[in-house]
Amino acid sequence: MNHRELGGVGGVSEVGYGAWQIGGDWGEVTEAEAVAAVEAARDAGIDFFDTADVYGDGRSERIVGETLADEVAAGDVTVATKAGRRLDPHEAERYTEENLRRFVNRSRENLGMETLDLVQLHCPPTDVYYRPETFDALATLADEGRIASYGVSVERVEEGLKAMEYPGVETVQIIFNPFRQRPAELFLQEAAARDVGVICRVPLASGLLTGALSRDDEFPEDDHRNFNREGEAFDVGETFAGVPFEAGLDAVDALGERLPDDRPLPEFALRWILDHDAVSTVIPGSTTPEHVRSNAAASEADPLSEAEREAAADVYDEHVREHVHQRW
Repeated sequence: MNHRELGGVGGVSEVGYGAWQIGGDWGEVTEAEAVAAVEAARDAGIDFFDTADVYGDGRSERIVGETLADEVAAGDVTVATKAGRRLDPHEAERYTEENLRRFVNRSRENLGMETLDLVQLHCPPTDVYYRPETFDALATLADEGRIASYGVSVERVEEGLKAMEYPGVETVQIIFNPFRQRPAELFLQEAAARDVGVICRVPLASGLLTGALSRDDEFPEDDHRNFNREGEAFDVGETFAGVPFEAGLDAVDALGERLPDDRPLPEFALRWILDHDAVSTVIPGSTTPEHVRSNAAASEADPLSEAEREAAADVYDEHVREHVHQRW
């Protein structure tokens, strides 16, 4: 497993583990399955884990904290969490120091950590990025030792660019994959120039870029790939990276016609992301130990060939760009 610098947070595995699936919104996952997935990630050399206080109302945080308690205590892993989506209504003016302090303290308890390694604002309304007092509140929590570093998780490139203007922001988490290519145009360049760490989520487009989905697939009622197809619950860009399901399957078919037989589609997608030097870590999630190990192995896979890069660009332009490029 190779490592990269994550802003001022420090070195982390370039393939991390995204813990949304072990919290909720992906169908039923037993606690035993969740623990096995986290253990498989650690055994595969992953030492960066990303969770949030709303994933299963704290379930994901608790499982990560309990499963990795010894590693957390020894400083062998970095655990990132997120705060803000517990607000109801979810409004910019409610991103106050009082509310953030409450959320941070709850996450500290869930994770069993006196000082949280990294706290990210969890896809807040755009107006939050124009509220210096919110970032001042994060700085205060850092000064108090409740958090070590802070950053943001964004929906839109413009939000990430604005967030980087605040000197205390160490990381930006953003959706970036072969079906969401716009961050490569300006965002990554600016992040590198400012030494801001980049965390890439939804790298496999909610399963589209595994090649395992078909037009006949039906998802459980409690799976966001069922209930958030049109953005009914949260930003539609979080589901299939915002690509309409049928268009995404067409794009996968087109990739399959052009990729070499010895390059599995998930490896292709993860390598495409990692081949961008400004990326710090990519955080695929899975509840299957075999898939977790396979994702981790992408760190040691060969970089993409010129032909593979051209395939990614051509398929994006033909099947995907019109649906996502200017939206996020």
